[in-house]
Amino acid sequence: MHHLAIGTAGHIDHGKTTLVKALTGTDTDRLKEEKERGISIELGFALLNLPDGTRAGIVDVPGHERFVKTMVAGVGGIDLVILVIAADEGIMPQTREHLHICELLQIKHGVVALTKADLVEAEWLDLVQADVAEFLKGTFLAGCPIVPCSGTTGEGLPALREAIQAQAAVVETKRPQGIVRLPVDRVFSIKGFGTVVTGTLWSGTLSVGEEVAILPRGLRSRIRRLQVHGETVERAEAGQRTAVNIPELEVADVERGDVLCRPDTLRPSHSAEAALSLLSDAPRPLRNRARVRFHLGTSEILARVVLLDREELPPGARAYAHLRLEKPSAALAGDRYVVRSYSPAVTIGGGTILDPDPPRGRRPRARLIEHLQVLERGRPTERVERHLLDSGFAPMTLAELRARCDLDPAAVLDALRQLVESGRAVQLGPKEGAGVLHADRVDALQNDVLGRLADFHAKEPLKDGLAKEELRSKLPDQLPPGTFAWMLGRLASEGRIAVERDKVRLASFRPKLSAAEEDIKAKIEGAFRDGGFQPPAPDAVLGGQTDDRKTGQAVFRRLVDDGILVKVGEGVFLHRESHQAMRDRVVAHFQKQPSINVGTMKELFGVSRKYAIPYLEHLDAIRVTRRQGDERVPYK
Repeated sequence: MHHLAIGTAGHIDHGKTTLVKALTGTDTDRLKEEKERGISIELGFALLNLPDGTRAGIVDVPGHERFVKTMVAGVGGIDLVILVIAADEGIMPQTREHLHICELLQIKHGVVALTKADLVEAEWLDLVQADVAEFLKGTFLAGCPIVPCSGTTGEGLPALREAIQAQAAVVETKRPQGIVRLPVDRVFSIKGFGTVVTGTLWSGTLSVGEEVAILPRGLRSRIRRLQVHGETVERAEAGQRTAVNIPELEVADVERGDVLCRPDTLRPSHSAEAALSLLSDAPRPLRNRARVRFHLGTSEILARVVLLDREELPPGARAYAHLRLEKPSAALAGDRYVVRSYSPAVTIGGGTILDPDPPRGRRPRARLIEHLQVLERGRPTERVERHLLDSGFAPMTLAELRARCDLDPAAVLDALRQLVESGRAVQLGPKEGAGVLHADRVDALQNDVLGRLADFHAKEPLKDGLAKEELRSKLPDQLPPGTFAWMLGRLASEGRIAVERDKVRLASFRPKLSAAEEDIKAKIEGAFRDGGFQPPAPDAVLGGQTDDRKTGQAVFRRLVDDGILVKVGEGVFLHRESHQAMRDRVVAHFQKQPSINVGTMKELFGVSRKYAIPYLEHLDAIRVTRRQGDERVPYK
């Protein structure tokens, strides 16, 4: 079944609500204040059944200039507009502004309902029709049906229905396989059911029982009930007016402008990069860093517009811009938005989101503009490749690329396949969530790792490798731990590096001591072997072995790295033979006695407390003993 979202537009008191009631039987003015004042203040909703079986949800918007932001929230997800113009008044200020908004949102289809036709004479009606046709030239409604009608008498309504159905037949259906997005336009509570949010489902499908998230706050709930046009359903599809019962959240947790989606599919951002066009009849040029009202979906967010190549955008001109939002927005590439001036609030322009979550940090303006040109006009492979380059060393998953590119899932997959097969991208693992890096980033990281290891070996020829964490600290700050681990694994599997415990070295590197260093090594090792359980202090040995203290220290560290000397306490090292003998003697002691203490340790090894205490603490650390009060017992 074809699902359609229709919105009304037009000046106040031109008969939008009356017309909707005549078409559907539903009075969309539900508030007491609306009844008393005779004007629409909030969005209204009704169901229109067309003759061919199409079920269309109508969003009736207020026409007063004070409620234009509410109007924008209502038409954000519509497929077709009914521009309502009263025959007795003709084109008015909000007629123009509403039409501008529809054009900025790139609504492509619509009809004109020339209401209150029963109040004017035929000659006047002909003049108004001609005036409206002239007014619509150059807009998306140029040449569309202009249907004289009356919501009061019913005159012209059959012709209007036929015109709506003809337009509905050529509307492009929304993406049922796209990322689930329902911009929230109403929030209320129903006794016995809890919180309900409503909106037009822009893309994807929703099913009872599945988990959903409310952005930008990231709150989660599970769908208890779904309704489409007042009927309970198990599944809602893109294009349908949908009510979602999410009982785990309170009404205060959600507000108009929030977005309902599946968890971990969209990421709220305080910025976006976009193409921006200023209306030709905007009251003044838009200055760089001007504060504006940014409308996306059902949200209104204050923002700063940073123009990327100029200090001022004149009316009718177009530019690329960086939008700094004062509250986060959950946008997707390809989304259309509207910009209104901060004060007075007047619609001045709008455009297309090109990157809904750009990387932080400064980028050269010329390079950024070229990047946005590719995102706007490039082929799918070019756009995906741009995002991979832009993500640096952070691998991008299929889900992340779908959120950043205005592409169907199949197109993203095909672009990734082409990039990987051509060697311009690298898959980090067989699983879908492993992510993809651009080949340039892989090469840069690989060269950085190999270069830093080579430098380290040149400076520290006696060390058998660089500690992993020390190596990672020398690499770019934005390098994720997972990418670092993947790169080490890749280089190790290629035989270019060796990873031994917590150390990394070039596979071709082997520490080799000179004859003089071998002599120093023998003397240091001999001193510690001879010291037994009362080893000398390292400084005393180094001071006595060589005049080149730096070389002596390097040889000493080499003995420790090779496990010939074992650190058992601060400044206390045992030869590995003595270390093993200590362990064996303590284990043998436990064959005869249930515990050991400092006094026993002193007697067993003929040492003072200076050695006995660190020896016991070391045995605790390597899980030979376990402290129990003042005693040590076998570790179990």
